[in-house]
Amino acid sequence: MPLRLRVQHLTHYAYHGPVTDSYNDLRLCPVTDQLQRCVDFKLEVEPATAVQTYMDFYFNRVDHFELHEPHDFLRIRSESLVETVPDGRGPVTGDFPVVMLDSVEVTENYFDFLTDSDFVSLDAELWREAVDVLPGGVTDLWRDALSLGRHVHDTFVYETASTNAGTRMTEALRTRRGVCQDFAHVMIALCRSQGIPARYVSGYFFNDSRQAGEIEASHAWVEVFLPGFGWKGYDPTHRRESDTRYIKLATGRDYGDIRPVSGTFRGKGTRELKVEASIRLAE
Repeated sequence: MPLRLRVQHLTHYAYHGPVTDSYNDLRLCPVTDQLQRCVDFKLEVEPATAVQTYMDFYFNRVDHFELHEPHDFLRIRSESLVETVPDGRGPVTGDFPVVMLDSVEVTENYFDFLTDSDFVSLDAELWREAVDVLPGGVTDLWRDALSLGRHVHDTFVYETASTNAGTRMTEALRTRRGVCQDFAHVMIALCRSQGIPARYVSGYFFNDSRQAGEIEASHAWVEVFLPGFGWKGYDPTHRRESDTRYIKLATGRDYGDIRPVSGTFRGKGTRELKVEASIRLAE
């Protein structure tokens, strides 16, 4: 069923001392596509400064701002109202053999989502694991992607604070534990090693069974390209296809392409970082 969701996201940096020459890129505005519509988006930055908007290489909205006066904190607050709808394409049916990717009718530029990237390495160990899951090779892009995603869910342990935003896929593969970012990176790597185009999605997940006091945060999942159908989402963390509870912010090769908040500055460093997210049904 359609959902109308309100998202609040706060990022607060406290620094060891005054910093200057701060350059920042934000990917916090929900996309508008066939599965969701961003009804309203508000962004507040303190200290106050001008914000410029552009589209990046993967057509994600980026809000860019700079601070050149000394400041000892940075607060970024965004609020979004989003309507999500069931996928009008319906469930994935039919066959999607790999040869369909070579059809002259395919116009999607999916090639970046078949190769190594900063957080995703296609090494021999990973390839062997994918072959163990798919001993007969890839016979169907979607069904085999589901097998790889379920394998990640079933063989990895979800453990908060076991990794951080800079953890690469190879480390998560070694320890067999991590958070949604790691689950997504490993599934993407397994898919790409077998010639299945897969990309990283950043956003939020509306937990309708959230307990009082339970911490909410950004979420990550995977989209697989199916010729003639388009990009289809799967969440290896929750072992399910994406639905109206998912709010998409941006897509890219991996986390490095679509950090919700990223930047650099001149100064002694960050003393404290606080990130809070809230996803609620809109009144």
